[in-house]
Amino acid sequence: MAVTEKSETRRRMTKEARREQLLETALAIVREQGPDALTLGYLAERAGVSKPITYEHFETRSGLLVALYRQIDEQQVRALQESLAVKGRALDEVARVIARAYMTCHSNWGPEGHAIAGALMGDAQMGAVQRDLLDNCVGIFADALAPFSKLARKALRQRCVGIVGAAEALSLDMTRGRMPQAAAIENLAALLVSGIDPI
Repeated sequence: MAVTEKSETRRRMTKEARREQLLETALAIVREQGPDALTLGYLAERAGVSKPITYEHFETRSGLLVALYRQIDEQQVRALQESLAVKGRALDEVARVIARAYMTCHSNWGPEGHAIAGALMGDAQMGAVQRDLLDNCVGIFADALAPFSKLARKALRQRCVGIVGAAEALSLDMTRGRMPQAAAIENLAALLVSGIDPI
């Protein structure tokens, strides 16, 4: 029996490359049909692999959705850290850099990130993941804003928890088309400047 080009490609792909391919396909399904359409069986069909391969990578549908959510967050964090790498800025510049990076990432992903998070509401695994990701984001905000704030570190982190919550709400309105991206950036930047008791 002749080996097809497709099966040959399937054999040659590394585990890491296969996982990336599956996540890209899963994201396409969410974009086209919403998160309810995403199952491990349907993902296998769309990706041209057997079901056991999708189960090997993600174990459960929740595991797949969590992996997608983590991927979105990792890209957002990378973009934010790269934007903050330039030193010597004033508070209003740092606030604008944070706001632009945050909203640009959400804009690039569209409503899929919020849809994926919504599909995982009440999932115990997702609750733990969201707490970790929130803590990481709060830490990045607090580190960037600490040189400009009169607040003690603990108080600043607590303030940043509220600011990150507001950022999520603004990004949700933006991705739903209720607010232009420029307005979301302006509003988040204003909250960052006014919310930290600047020096």
